[in-house]
Amino acid sequence: MEAGRVTDLEVKPGAGKRKVSFQFDMRAYSMIGALIVIWVFFAIMNETFLTPRNLSNLFLQMSVTSVLAIGMVLVIVSGQIDLSIGSLVGLTGGVAAVLNVWFHWSAIPVIIATIILGALIGLWQGWWVAYRAVPAFIVTLGGMLIFRGILTGMTDSQTVAPLTVDFKAIGQGYILPWFGYAMAAVGVLIMAFLTIRQRQARIKYGFEVAGMGLTSVKLIGYTVLIMGFAYVMNQYQGIPIPIIIVIVLALVFTFIAKNTVFGRQVYAIGGNTEAAVLSGINSKKRILFVFVLCNTLAAVAGLILTARVNAATVGAGNMYELDAIAACVIGGTSLMGGIGTIPGALIGGLVMASLDNGMSIMNIDSFWQLIVKGSILIIAVWFDIYSRSQKKLG
Repeated sequence: MEAGRVTDLEVKPGAGKRKVSFQFDMRAYSMIGALIVIWVFFAIMNETFLTPRNLSNLFLQMSVTSVLAIGMVLVIVSGQIDLSIGSLVGLTGGVAAVLNVWFHWSAIPVIIATIILGALIGLWQGWWVAYRAVPAFIVTLGGMLIFRGILTGMTDSQTVAPLTVDFKAIGQGYILPWFGYAMAAVGVLIMAFLTIRQRQARIKYGFEVAGMGLTSVKLIGYTVLIMGFAYVMNQYQGIPIPIIIVIVLALVFTFIAKNTVFGRQVYAIGGNTEAAVLSGINSKKRILFVFVLCNTLAAVAGLILTARVNAATVGAGNMYELDAIAACVIGGTSLMGGIGTIPGALIGGLVMASLDNGMSIMNIDSFWQLIVKGSILIIAVWFDIYSRSQKKLG
Protein backbone atom coordinates (compact mmCIF):
# COMPACT_ATOMS: atom_id res chain seq x y z
CA MET A 1 0.00 0.00 0.00
CA GLU A 2 1.24 3.49 -0.86
CA ALA A 3 2.12 5.94 1.88
CA GLY A 4 -0.41 8.68 2.70
CA ARG A 5 -3.50 6.65 1.85
CA VAL A 6 -6.47 5.38 3.86
CA THR A 7 -7.97 1.94 3.37
CA ASP A 8 -11.26 2.02 5.31
CA LEU A 9 -13.41 1.76 2.20
CA GLU A 10 -16.25 -0.24 0.77
CA VAL A 11 -17.89 -0.57 -2.62
CA LYS A 12 -21.31 -1.10 -4.06
CA PRO A 13 -23.43 -3.71 -2.24
CA GLY A 14 -23.47 -6.97 -4.11
CA ALA A 15 -19.95 -6.41 -5.37
CA GLY A 16 -18.59 -7.37 -1.92
CA LYS A 17 -16.43 -5.34 0.38
CA ARG A 18 -12.77 -5.08 -0.45
CA LYS A 19 -9.75 -3.11 0.64
CA VAL A 20 -9.01 -0.26 -1.74
CA SER A 21 -6.99 2.92 -1.68
CA PHE A 22 -8.46 6.29 -0.86
CA GLN A 23 -6.19 9.26 -1.49
CA PHE A 24 -6.52 12.49 0.44
CA ASP A 25 -4.96 15.88 -0.10
CA MET A 26 -1.72 15.83 1.89
CA ARG A 27 -1.07 19.48 0.98
CA ALA A 28 -4.33 20.56 2.62
CA TYR A 29 -3.66 18.52 5.76
CA SER A 30 -0.11 19.86 6.01
CA MET A 31 -1.46 23.43 5.82
CA ILE A 32 -3.99 22.68 8.56
CA GLY A 33 -1.15 21.28 10.64
CA ALA A 34 0.94 24.38 10.00
CA LEU A 35 -2.00 26.58 11.00
CA ILE A 36 -2.38 24.68 14.29
CA VAL A 37 1.34 25.08 15.00
CA ILE A 38 1.12 28.83 14.29
CA TRP A 39 -1.88 29.23 16.62
CA VAL A 40 -0.24 27.21 19.41
CA PHE A 41 2.99 29.21 19.08
CA PHE A 42 1.28 32.60 19.27
CA ALA A 43 -1.00 31.40 22.08
CA ILE A 44 2.08 30.47 24.11
CA MET A 45 3.79 33.77 23.30
CA ASN A 46 0.72 35.91 24.02
CA GLU A 47 -2.29 34.74 26.01
CA THR A 48 -4.64 37.12 24.21
CA PHE A 49 -4.20 35.44 20.82
CA LEU A 50 -6.88 32.77 21.28
CA THR A 51 -9.41 35.00 23.03
CA PRO A 52 -12.81 35.36 21.29
CA ARG A 53 -12.18 39.06 20.69
CA ASN A 54 -8.86 38.51 18.94
CA LEU A 55 -10.14 35.56 16.94
CA SER A 56 -13.06 37.69 15.78
CA ASN A 57 -10.62 40.38 14.69
CA LEU A 58 -8.46 37.73 13.01
CA PHE A 59 -11.35 36.46 10.89
CA LEU A 60 -12.32 40.03 10.06
CA GLN A 61 -8.76 40.71 8.89
CA MET A 62 -8.77 37.69 6.60
CA SER A 63 -12.17 38.46 5.06
CA VAL A 64 -10.95 40.83 2.33
CA THR A 65 -7.99 38.61 1.38
CA SER A 66 -10.26 35.57 1.36
CA VAL A 67 -12.78 37.15 -1.03
CA LEU A 68 -9.92 38.12 -3.34
CA ALA A 69 -8.37 34.65 -3.08
CA ILE A 70 -11.64 32.95 -4.05
CA GLY A 71 -11.62 34.83 -7.36
CA MET A 72 -7.87 34.49 -7.81
CA VAL A 73 -8.03 30.69 -7.56
CA LEU A 74 -10.04 30.47 -10.78
CA VAL A 75 -7.71 32.91 -12.54
CA ILE A 76 -4.58 30.98 -11.56
CA VAL A 77 -6.18 27.60 -12.24
CA SER A 78 -6.97 28.79 -15.78
CA GLY A 79 -3.28 29.58 -16.27
CA GLN A 80 -3.59 33.37 -15.89
CA ILE A 81 -2.74 35.97 -13.25
CA ASP A 82 -4.32 39.21 -12.05
CA LEU A 83 -2.08 41.87 -10.53
CA SER A 84 -4.76 44.57 -10.58
CA ILE A 85 -7.13 43.40 -7.87
CA GLY A 86 -5.47 45.39 -5.08
CA SER A 87 -5.88 48.65 -6.99
CA LEU A 88 -9.35 47.52 -8.02
CA VAL A 89 -10.28 47.09 -4.36
CA GLY A 90 -9.19 50.69 -3.79
CA LEU A 91 -11.02 52.01 -6.86
CA THR A 92 -14.33 50.21 -6.28
CA GLY A 93 -14.22 51.06 -2.57
CA GLY A 94 -13.53 54.68 -3.49
CA VAL A 95 -16.43 54.79 -5.93
CA ALA A 96 -18.71 53.29 -3.28
CA ALA A 97 -17.61 55.86 -0.72
CA VAL A 98 -18.05 58.75 -3.15
CA LEU A 99 -21.57 57.60 -4.05
CA ASN A 100 -22.46 57.15 -0.38
CA VAL A 101 -20.82 60.26 1.11
CA TRP A 102 -20.80 62.86 -1.66
CA PHE A 103 -23.95 61.85 -3.56
CA HIS A 104 -25.88 60.46 -0.56
CA TRP A 105 -26.79 57.13 -2.14
CA SER A 106 -28.11 54.49 0.26
CA ALA A 107 -26.30 51.17 0.75
CA ILE A 108 -28.26 48.96 -1.68
CA PRO A 109 -27.81 51.14 -4.81
CA VAL A 110 -24.14 51.64 -3.88
CA ILE A 111 -23.59 47.88 -3.60
CA ILE A 112 -25.29 47.20 -6.93
CA ALA A 113 -23.41 49.96 -8.77
CA THR A 114 -20.05 48.89 -7.31
CA ILE A 115 -20.50 45.22 -8.21
CA ILE A 116 -21.55 46.16 -11.76
CA LEU A 117 -18.44 48.33 -12.04
CA GLY A 118 -16.25 45.42 -10.98
CA ALA A 119 -17.88 43.12 -13.53
CA LEU A 120 -17.43 45.67 -16.34
CA ILE A 121 -13.76 46.13 -15.48
CA GLY A 122 -13.36 42.34 -15.50
CA LEU A 123 -15.02 42.25 -18.90
CA TRP A 124 -12.58 44.88 -20.19
CA GLN A 125 -9.48 43.17 -18.81
CA GLY A 126 -10.66 39.72 -19.85
CA TRP A 127 -11.29 40.94 -23.41
CA TRP A 128 -7.69 42.13 -23.75
CA VAL A 129 -6.37 38.82 -22.42
CA ALA A 130 -8.72 36.41 -24.18
CA TYR A 131 -9.49 38.11 -27.49
CA ARG A 132 -6.44 40.30 -28.09
CA ALA A 133 -3.88 37.84 -26.75
CA VAL A 134 -2.16 40.42 -24.55
CA PRO A 135 -0.50 38.55 -21.65
CA ALA A 136 -2.53 38.76 -18.44
CA PHE A 137 0.58 39.91 -16.59
CA ILE A 138 0.80 43.02 -18.80
CA VAL A 139 -2.93 43.76 -18.92
CA THR A 140 -3.40 43.55 -15.17
CA LEU A 141 -0.13 45.34 -14.43
CA GLY A 142 -1.43 48.19 -16.58
CA GLY A 143 -4.79 47.93 -14.82
CA MET A 144 -3.06 48.19 -11.45
CA LEU A 145 -1.59 51.57 -12.47
CA ILE A 146 -4.73 52.79 -14.24
CA PHE A 147 -7.11 52.02 -11.39
CA ARG A 148 -4.84 53.57 -8.77
CA GLY A 149 -4.51 56.66 -10.94
CA ILE A 150 -8.27 56.97 -11.43
CA LEU A 151 -8.82 56.63 -7.67
CA THR A 152 -6.27 59.34 -6.92
CA GLY A 153 -7.74 61.71 -9.49
CA MET A 154 -11.35 60.99 -8.56
CA THR A 155 -10.84 61.71 -4.86
CA ASP A 156 -8.15 64.38 -5.36
CA SER A 157 -6.06 62.34 -2.88
CA GLN A 158 -8.62 63.04 -0.16
CA THR A 159 -10.03 60.59 2.36
CA VAL A 160 -13.75 60.08 1.71
CA ALA A 161 -15.59 59.63 5.02
CA PRO A 162 -17.64 59.02 7.10
CA LEU A 163 -20.00 56.44 5.64
CA THR A 164 -23.66 56.00 6.53
CA VAL A 165 -24.65 53.49 9.21
CA ASP A 166 -26.30 51.05 6.77
CA PHE A 167 -23.18 50.96 4.58
CA LYS A 168 -20.81 50.47 7.53
CA ALA A 169 -22.79 47.41 8.57
CA ILE A 170 -21.33 45.53 5.58
CA GLY A 171 -17.90 45.57 7.17
CA GLN A 172 -18.61 46.20 10.85
CA GLY A 173 -21.87 44.40 11.55
CA TYR A 174 -22.46 41.16 13.46
CA ILE A 175 -25.39 38.78 13.32
CA LEU A 176 -27.33 37.97 16.49
CA PRO A 177 -25.97 35.00 18.50
CA TRP A 178 -29.12 32.89 18.18
CA PHE A 179 -29.16 33.45 14.43
CA GLY A 180 -25.49 32.46 14.28
CA TYR A 181 -26.25 29.16 16.02
CA ALA A 182 -29.24 28.61 13.72
CA MET A 183 -27.10 29.18 10.63
CA ALA A 184 -24.43 26.82 11.97
CA ALA A 185 -27.05 24.12 12.64
CA VAL A 186 -28.51 24.50 9.16
CA GLY A 187 -25.00 24.30 7.73
CA VAL A 188 -24.35 21.04 9.60
CA LEU A 189 -27.62 19.52 8.35
CA ILE A 190 -26.93 20.53 4.74
CA MET A 191 -23.39 19.19 4.95
CA ALA A 192 -24.60 15.86 6.34
CA PHE A 193 -27.34 15.57 3.70
CA LEU A 194 -24.99 16.33 0.80
CA THR A 195 -22.30 13.98 2.12
CA ILE A 196 -24.71 11.07 2.51
CA ARG A 197 -26.35 11.81 -0.83
CA GLN A 198 -23.00 11.89 -2.62
CA ARG A 199 -21.95 8.67 -0.91
CA GLN A 200 -25.14 6.89 -1.96
CA ALA A 201 -24.75 8.11 -5.53
CA ARG A 202 -21.18 6.79 -5.71
CA ILE A 203 -22.29 3.42 -4.33
CA LYS A 204 -25.14 3.30 -6.85
CA TYR A 205 -22.80 3.71 -9.79
CA GLY A 206 -20.10 1.43 -8.42
CA PHE A 207 -17.51 4.03 -7.44
CA GLU A 208 -15.20 3.64 -4.48
CA VAL A 209 -16.43 5.30 -1.27
CA ALA A 210 -15.09 5.76 2.23
CA GLY A 211 -16.49 3.40 4.85
CA MET A 212 -19.30 4.64 7.09
CA GLY A 213 -16.92 4.75 10.03
CA LEU A 214 -14.56 7.19 8.30
CA THR A 215 -17.48 9.20 6.91
CA SER A 216 -19.06 9.47 10.37
CA VAL A 217 -15.78 10.63 11.91
CA LYS A 218 -15.46 13.34 9.25
CA LEU A 219 -19.05 14.49 9.78
CA ILE A 220 -18.54 14.67 13.54
CA GLY A 221 -15.29 16.58 13.07
CA TYR A 222 -16.86 19.11 10.72
CA THR A 223 -19.85 19.49 13.06
CA VAL A 224 -17.56 20.25 16.00
CA LEU A 225 -15.65 22.81 13.92
CA ILE A 226 -18.78 24.57 12.67
CA MET A 227 -20.57 24.72 16.02
CA GLY A 228 -17.31 25.56 17.80
CA PHE A 229 -16.73 28.46 15.44
CA ALA A 230 -20.23 29.81 16.10
CA TYR A 231 -19.73 29.41 19.85
CA VAL A 232 -16.39 31.26 19.91
CA MET A 233 -17.66 34.10 17.73
CA ASN A 234 -20.77 34.46 19.91
CA GLN A 235 -18.56 34.86 22.98
CA TYR A 236 -17.61 38.28 21.58
CA GLN A 237 -20.29 40.01 19.50
CA GLY A 238 -21.48 37.31 17.13
CA ILE A 239 -20.36 36.13 13.71
CA PRO A 240 -19.10 39.12 11.67
CA ILE A 241 -21.09 39.87 8.51
CA PRO A 242 -17.90 39.88 6.33
CA ILE A 243 -17.25 36.27 7.38
CA ILE A 244 -20.81 35.33 6.42
CA ILE A 245 -20.11 36.85 2.98
CA VAL A 246 -16.86 34.85 2.71
CA ILE A 247 -18.61 31.59 3.65
CA VAL A 248 -21.43 32.12 1.14
CA LEU A 249 -19.02 33.04 -1.66
CA ALA A 250 -16.78 30.09 -0.83
CA LEU A 251 -19.72 27.67 -1.02
CA VAL A 252 -21.00 29.14 -4.28
CA PHE A 253 -17.61 29.17 -6.00
CA THR A 254 -16.68 25.71 -4.72
CA PHE A 255 -19.88 24.44 -6.30
CA ILE A 256 -19.04 26.27 -9.54
CA ALA A 257 -15.51 24.86 -9.60
CA LYS A 258 -16.43 21.26 -8.77
CA ASN A 259 -19.96 20.70 -10.03
CA THR A 260 -20.42 22.74 -13.22
CA VAL A 261 -19.25 22.32 -16.80
CA PHE A 262 -17.70 25.80 -16.62
CA GLY A 263 -15.60 24.84 -13.59
CA ARG A 264 -14.34 21.61 -15.14
CA GLN A 265 -13.47 23.42 -18.35
CA VAL A 266 -11.48 26.08 -16.46
CA TYR A 267 -9.39 23.32 -14.87
CA ALA A 268 -8.96 21.67 -18.26
CA ILE A 269 -7.76 24.93 -19.83
CA GLY A 270 -5.21 25.45 -17.08
CA GLY A 271 -4.04 21.85 -17.23
CA ASN A 272 -3.51 21.74 -20.99
CA THR A 273 -4.80 24.61 -23.11
CA GLU A 274 -4.18 22.98 -26.48
CA ALA A 275 -5.92 19.76 -25.50
CA ALA A 276 -8.85 21.75 -24.09
CA VAL A 277 -9.26 23.70 -27.32
CA LEU A 278 -9.01 20.53 -29.42
CA SER A 279 -11.73 18.96 -27.27
CA GLY A 280 -14.08 21.80 -28.23
CA ILE A 281 -13.82 24.09 -25.21
CA ASN A 282 -14.20 27.80 -26.00
CA SER A 283 -11.15 28.86 -24.00
CA LYS A 284 -11.49 32.55 -24.88
CA LYS A 285 -15.00 32.81 -23.49
CA ARG A 286 -14.05 30.88 -20.36
CA ILE A 287 -11.01 33.05 -19.65
CA LEU A 288 -13.07 36.18 -20.23
CA PHE A 289 -15.65 35.01 -17.71
CA VAL A 290 -12.95 34.07 -15.18
CA PHE A 291 -11.73 37.67 -15.17
CA VAL A 292 -15.30 38.94 -14.83
CA LEU A 293 -15.81 36.77 -11.75
CA CYS A 294 -12.44 37.70 -10.23
CA ASN A 295 -12.92 41.43 -10.66
CA THR A 296 -16.51 41.25 -9.44
CA LEU A 297 -15.23 39.67 -6.24
CA ALA A 298 -12.59 42.40 -6.04
CA ALA A 299 -15.47 44.89 -5.99
CA VAL A 300 -17.11 42.93 -3.16
CA ALA A 301 -13.80 43.04 -1.29
CA GLY A 302 -13.64 46.79 -1.91
CA LEU A 303 -17.07 47.23 -0.34
CA ILE A 304 -16.09 45.19 2.73
CA LEU A 305 -12.78 47.01 3.23
CA THR A 306 -14.26 50.47 2.82
CA ALA A 307 -17.14 49.69 5.17
CA ARG A 308 -14.81 48.13 7.75
CA VAL A 309 -12.47 51.16 7.96
CA ASN A 310 -15.35 53.64 7.49
CA ALA A 311 -13.44 55.50 4.78
CA ALA A 312 -11.93 55.34 1.31
CA THR A 313 -8.29 56.33 0.89
CA VAL A 314 -5.91 56.42 -2.08
CA GLY A 315 -3.80 53.70 -0.47
CA ALA A 316 -6.65 51.26 0.11
CA GLY A 317 -5.95 47.77 -1.21
CA ASN A 318 -2.25 48.43 -1.75
CA MET A 319 -0.38 45.12 -2.27
CA TYR A 320 -3.54 43.09 -1.61
CA GLU A 321 -3.00 41.24 -4.89
CA LEU A 322 0.16 39.69 -3.43
CA ASP A 323 -1.68 38.59 -0.29
CA ALA A 324 -4.36 36.95 -2.43
CA ILE A 325 -1.81 35.18 -4.64
CA ALA A 326 0.13 34.05 -1.55
CA ALA A 327 -3.06 32.69 0.04
CA CYS A 328 -3.81 30.68 -3.10
CA VAL A 329 -0.29 29.28 -3.45
CA ILE A 330 0.04 28.44 0.25
CA GLY A 331 -3.32 26.67 0.00
CA GLY A 332 -2.14 24.43 -2.82
CA THR A 333 -3.01 26.34 -6.00
CA SER A 334 -0.32 25.77 -8.62
CA LEU A 335 0.98 28.79 -10.53
CA MET A 336 1.39 26.41 -13.47
CA GLY A 337 -2.40 26.17 -13.72
CA GLY A 338 -4.89 23.33 -13.52
CA ILE A 339 -4.61 22.70 -9.76
CA GLY A 340 -6.24 24.55 -6.87
CA THR A 341 -9.23 24.62 -4.54
CA ILE A 342 -11.30 27.32 -2.84
CA PRO A 343 -11.04 25.73 0.65
CA GLY A 344 -7.27 25.51 0.21
CA ALA A 345 -7.08 29.22 -0.60
CA LEU A 346 -9.13 30.03 2.50
CA ILE A 347 -6.74 28.01 4.64
CA GLY A 348 -3.87 29.90 3.02
CA GLY A 349 -5.59 33.19 3.74
CA LEU A 350 -6.10 32.16 7.37
CA VAL A 351 -2.40 31.27 7.64
CA MET A 352 -1.40 34.70 6.30
CA ALA A 353 -3.87 36.52 8.56
CA SER A 354 -2.73 34.50 11.59
CA LEU A 355 0.89 35.46 10.97
CA ASP A 356 -0.05 39.13 10.58
CA ASN A 357 -2.24 39.13 13.66
CA GLY A 358 0.14 37.14 15.84
CA MET A 359 3.18 39.22 14.97
CA SER A 360 1.20 42.42 15.48
CA ILE A 361 0.04 41.55 19.00
CA MET A 362 3.65 40.60 19.79
CA ASN A 363 4.70 44.09 18.59
CA ILE A 364 7.05 42.67 15.98
CA ASP A 365 8.21 45.32 13.51
CA SER A 366 6.24 45.48 10.26
CA PHE A 367 9.32 44.84 8.13
CA TRP A 368 9.67 41.39 9.76
CA GLN A 369 6.08 40.64 8.79
CA LEU A 370 6.91 41.36 5.15
CA ILE A 371 10.05 39.23 5.33
CA VAL A 372 8.18 36.28 6.84
CA LYS A 373 5.28 36.46 4.36
CA GLY A 374 7.64 36.75 1.40
CA SER A 375 9.72 33.80 2.60
CA ILE A 376 6.62 31.64 3.07
CA LEU A 377 5.47 32.47 -0.46
CA ILE A 378 8.81 31.40 -1.93
CA ILE A 379 8.79 28.16 0.07
CA ALA A 380 5.20 27.41 -0.99
CA VAL A 381 6.03 27.86 -4.69
CA TRP A 382 9.15 25.73 -4.29
CA PHE A 383 7.08 23.02 -2.61
CA ASP A 384 4.63 23.05 -5.53
CA ILE A 385 7.45 22.70 -8.07
CA TYR A 386 9.13 19.99 -6.01
CA SER A 387 5.86 18.04 -5.68
CA ARG A 388 5.28 18.18 -9.42
CA SER A 389 8.80 16.94 -10.17
CA GLN A 390 8.38 14.06 -7.70
CA LYS A 391 5.12 13.04 -9.36
CA LYS A 392 6.81 12.98 -12.76
CA LEU A 393 9.66 10.86 -11.39
CA GLY A 394 7.14 8.55 -9.73
